[in-house]
Amino acid sequence: MAVGGEPQSFLFLSAILGSKIVDSEGHAVGRVLDLVGNIQESYPPVTHVLLRLEKAKRVVQLSWRKVELSNGTLIAHALQQEDFREPALTAGELFLKDALLDKQVVDTDGAKIRRVNDLQFLKAHKALYLVHVDVGFHGLLRRVGLQRPAGFLFRKLFDYNMTDQLISWKFVQPLSSPDLLRLTIAHKRLAHLHPADLADIIEELDIHQRSAVFRSLDVEMAAETLEETDPKIQVSLIQDLDMANASDIIEEMSLSEAADLLGDLPRDKAEGILREMEQAIADDMKELLSHPEEKAGGLMTTSFLRFAPAVRVGEALETIRSEAEDMDLIYYLYVVDSEEHILGVLSLRDLLIAKPETSLSDIMDTRVISVGIEEKKDQIADDFAKYGIMAIPVVDGDERLKGVILFKNLLEVVAPKLGR
Repeated sequence: MAVGGEPQSFLFLSAILGSKIVDSEGHAVGRVLDLVGNIQESYPPVTHVLLRLEKAKRVVQLSWRKVELSNGTLIAHALQQEDFREPALTAGELFLKDALLDKQVVDTDGAKIRRVNDLQFLKAHKALYLVHVDVGFHGLLRRVGLQRPAGFLFRKLFDYNMTDQLISWKFVQPLSSPDLLRLTIAHKRLAHLHPADLADIIEELDIHQRSAVFRSLDVEMAAETLEETDPKIQVSLIQDLDMANASDIIEEMSLSEAADLLGDLPRDKAEGILREMEQAIADDMKELLSHPEEKAGGLMTTSFLRFAPAVRVGEALETIRSEAEDMDLIYYLYVVDSEEHILGVLSLRDLLIAKPETSLSDIMDTRVISVGIEEKKDQIADDFAKYGIMAIPVVDGDERLKGVILFKNLLEVVAPKLGR
């Protein structure tokens, strides 16, 4: 294969490491210890080679532009003493072997944690580009020099041909240090994952990697991921943040999820976060925290839509458009009187098919299923099953609307593995 008349070829890092670099007369210059690549590029180009000099026995860095790869031999042309310098990285550069080989990465296409066994490069236009990471057993055998004998045995004994298991660099998110997360965050690779997949990945990591990945996310993504994460790990992640950052993330979560998390935190940490929050949100949180978690008051959210009976359909739709982003529930809206007693309920579908000038009182369903604020989870689950609804309003002893329980929130208490 050729591009612009120049042949392309692929080679692995394992084939380069330890290789001898010779000068144009064939004299040994040194041996390759590592390659330097700029991972801010879509496919990182190799910028330098790290080598141990043959005579001086010291480690230096040499520009890749000085090196030619010809028939498997590395040749350095027109070398001057000043071409060799002390190893140093510029912005975006990494020692590829040191940073990636045998390290964990996220395969953002398959949403899995993988171990890097080798790196594959493309040689084109006299440059070398990192294009794949090898995460397969074949790559491990190649590194230790057992690729051919092991391949022969697999073919003879099992009639099986081993192949490379490669992941394109564009789907790789390195994890080995906070610097790697920051350097590649411009590609927003982690942001392409579903929050539930990202939560699974975070749960697989050790505590230091977990914290580094979480800190690399923007506030919205961090909040969505936190909602999908095991409660014990939620606490660990928030404990590692300062009060202001923790508050910003928790404010982006649904009220019921956020209240559950605050309830699991040490008291001083929870109180510090509440002090950093907007007053209205903090007040809602304190209301939810005042109820036991497994009763209706502890399961409900106060972030839902309610309207007076005289409000017209067109007005209600405008309100939904402006406030939906901050609501935990928009599919149902509740009609209440001046004292917050429930008069009726409507679905979003009811609004969409009604005429804009119609009053909500004319189309609401007055057969409202509700539960008391002290109702236990088992009875609430029975009501969800019996009536086939997605949310149930919660009322106090005077039948005033206090909140709404989402089916998802109940599921997280009744069957945690299904709810998250």
